[in-house]
Amino acid sequence: MAHATTKEIAKAAGLSEAALYKHFTDKTELFVRVLAERLPRFLPTIETLDVEAGTVVDNLRTVAEAAITFYADSFPISVSIFAEPKVLHAHRAALRRTGAGPHKANEALAEYLAAEKERGRIHADADPSSLAALVLGACFQHAFLHQFADDEQVDAAGAADRLITALAPALLP
Repeated sequence: MAHATTKEIAKAAGLSEAALYKHFTDKTELFVRVLAERLPRFLPTIETLDVEAGTVVDNLRTVAEAAITFYADSFPISVSIFAEPKVLHAHRAALRRTGAGPHKANEALAEYLAAEKERGRIHADADPSSLAALVLGACFQHAFLHQFADDEQVDAAGAADRLITALAPALLP
């Protein structure tokens, strides 16, 4: 993305460069819009967790699998944001305007874990924010290592199972 030209983008889209600028003021706006529309989302997976349904372990496996898939799929474009300071600045501004951002996943998972703590389904002394960071941080690292190794397909389900199985004894009462 850092070295993509509007000419190349227009060609790939089957448009002229002039046509691009009828919709976008510049390359930065174009990239920010692509990021907003094309990046996969997994926040709804967390936000729809129900403390009344399933087990804590099963719910966390679902979250971890969705997170690993999201991070693996979005890693190339997410990393490229940092290659262009203007794009990064514009992306941050867009996130602030909409109240969005990567921290929202941690907050939503911490809220879910706090509700589970209130119900007594995780240790009374557990720190929901730290647990959310541990789960999502491990998922992010797994996706990063997958991308670095250039594996064909990430085994999100298997990795999620291993991560949550390892965490469960420290989490459950």
